[in-house]
Amino acid sequence: MNNNNNKICIIGLGYVGLPLAYTFSKKYEVVGFDINKVRINELKNGFDRTKELTKTELEEAVVNNMLFSLDIKDIKDCNIYIVTVPTPIDKNNKPNLTPLLKSSNTIGQVLKKDDIVIYESTVYPGVTEGICVPELEKSSGLKFNVDFFCGYSPERINPGDKEHTITKILKVTAGSTPEIANKVDNLYASIITAGTHKCSSIKVAEASKVIENTQRDVNIALINELALIFNNMDINTNEVLEAAATKWNFIKLSPGLVGGHCIGVDPYYLTYKAEELGYKPNLILSARQINNGMAKYIAERTIKLMIQKSILVKGSKVLILGITFKENCPDIRNTKVIDIITEMEEYGCNVDISDYWADKNEVKYEYNLDLVENYNLNDYQAIIIAVGHEKYKKLNISNINKVIFDVKTVIQNADARL
Repeated sequence: MNNNNNKICIIGLGYVGLPLAYTFSKKYEVVGFDINKVRINELKNGFDRTKELTKTELEEAVVNNMLFSLDIKDIKDCNIYIVTVPTPIDKNNKPNLTPLLKSSNTIGQVLKKDDIVIYESTVYPGVTEGICVPELEKSSGLKFNVDFFCGYSPERINPGDKEHTITKILKVTAGSTPEIANKVDNLYASIITAGTHKCSSIKVAEASKVIENTQRDVNIALINELALIFNNMDINTNEVLEAAATKWNFIKLSPGLVGGHCIGVDPYYLTYKAEELGYKPNLILSARQINNGMAKYIAERTIKLMIQKSILVKGSKVLILGITFKENCPDIRNTKVIDIITEMEEYGCNVDISDYWADKNEVKYEYNLDLVENYNLNDYQAIIIAVGHEKYKKLNISNINKVIFDVKTVIQNADARL
């Protein structure tokens, strides 16, 4: 695609949108659009709370003529719109498509003839053409595949991963017509050094993304269930996995909490659509049930160990290290550590949480919890290392009358681990 003829608007500047906008800005004129005023101001001042981009990279993006904005007027002269907003679930584990619909409505207000709207958000097959397109038509007054066109290219960003960065991850692409499919594929091929894979339809691309995380969720559920079984047998699960992994085709995963914006959410998009069509996805739902139950298991096992050590549970002080959904990353979205906290508090424990990666203001806003920055390990009757942050591997925990549950196997002298 001719760089001079394209002005790209990225809708949503989170973990996915910001790195994408930065990468495109090296070759195209880009507007990064977000409705969060605080986020826009931070980015303009060279601060990225997601820690995906450095201050230098943000300054470089501005030099490359990239604009950060929350003003719809700044995106009206773009001709390619890429939507990277979150697709969460509600309290009943049903898809919440509100961010997608609002983004589509916003784009529709400035949509022009021959513009292309590309969605990267994870959805179930059919959402782009069946839900987003009607909203675009309604708000723009234009006709799909006549006046404007759509594409789909699912995001594959791995938050906190500095090795598998955006240009090094092969990109799946699709378009609403064969010609648009080629244009979308060429657009991404211009920045993705790992290459692209063009699908025959948008639905195929949508389905490919949602099963990526569903497959991983099911695989982790198996490992988590094995951990539950082996713990009852008094067998070290990690030693079993190390032994099994000596076979070339064994998929080695670790037991643990399954949260975050993708693996703990995306399977529900697929199960929702399957059930709507009359099919009960038993395996996928069972995997979700196992993974969602791990926090309760960790809490209950911690309590049992406390009782075995004659530690009074009610009123005891418990320290939980880590609240992000994964190690070495500030992302707290859909973290299952919250479930451990809730369970321990229901037993009457006084819980402190510490995490040097997480933003204390964000934790307060999202979960109404206060993080402690300074703590003395000896002040607690139980310590749960919930997230495998690098610094926790250096903890020196003396063997006194306390319970240490090491969820991610980061230290040696723990009383329990998965």
